[in-house]
Amino acid sequence: MIRAFFGIDKNPFSIDQITLLDHQQEVFDILKVHAYQGGLCLLMGEPGTGKTVIKNAIKQNADKTSLVINIGRTLHTYFNTVKILCHAFNIEHSGSSFKCEKRLIEEAYNLNNHGKTLIVIIDDAHLMEMNTLRKLRLLFEDFPKNHNVILIGQTQLLHNIALKVNEDIKSRVTYSTILKKLNPDDMERFIIKELDTAGLPHNIFTENALALIIRSSDGILRKARNLALSCMIEALRSRKKTIDIANVNRVLIQPHFRIEKDIEHIL
Repeated sequence: MIRAFFGIDKNPFSIDQITLLDHQQEVFDILKVHAYQGGLCLLMGEPGTGKTVIKNAIKQNADKTSLVINIGRTLHTYFNTVKILCHAFNIEHSGSSFKCEKRLIEEAYNLNNHGKTLIVIIDDAHLMEMNTLRKLRLLFEDFPKNHNVILIGQTQLLHNIALKVNEDIKSRVTYSTILKKLNPDDMERFIIKELDTAGLPHNIFTENALALIIRSSDGILRKARNLALSCMIEALRSRKKTIDIANVNRVLIQPHFRIEKDIEHIL
């Protein structure tokens, strides 16, 4: 409905079409280099700071020489995680964990012999049991050095790995970064870039409306995206092609946008 109303062909602020910002592009480029080192990389940040955007960019930009495996179910036991890996590699996943591990290692060497680089992304890694992660680390030690394991999660992941008992995991980390909240100028550039990608004019948001969206998003990309999309839906509902501050305020009265400020007021 948004596309039809605004006369565009692409969905605005689509997670699959987002252009990497400069700091995201830098992280992306570094992770690509580490894909040839056999290392363990940490990509961390608060929810909505752009981790998923970088993950999708890695998956979308994989060429014929790369295989990207994404594990998003991190609350499983080690055995079930290994079975998920087998399924992702399109190999038999029946039998014991030992048999699954053997098949995974053989497939990793087969990929290496064909000149392929292997990138394993473990999403929400801060939820994973450290013992499961430790066993996975031992499994990947037997892989050829044509792979990179990227752990994506909140900063709690770093605190968990920093414990003395997890020194064996921490010592394998070759790169880590924490994605920060965006400052107002970068947030404005993000919104303008997304308007350009969708083929929308910059003045679809009035100056005051854009300023309020930037201020209310608190530097969180996901919040800015959701707020901008909600404002476009509100404009569609009121049959207005220009989004003004009244549209933004009507969206901001929704409870999920207000709850943080209400809690802060109570405290």
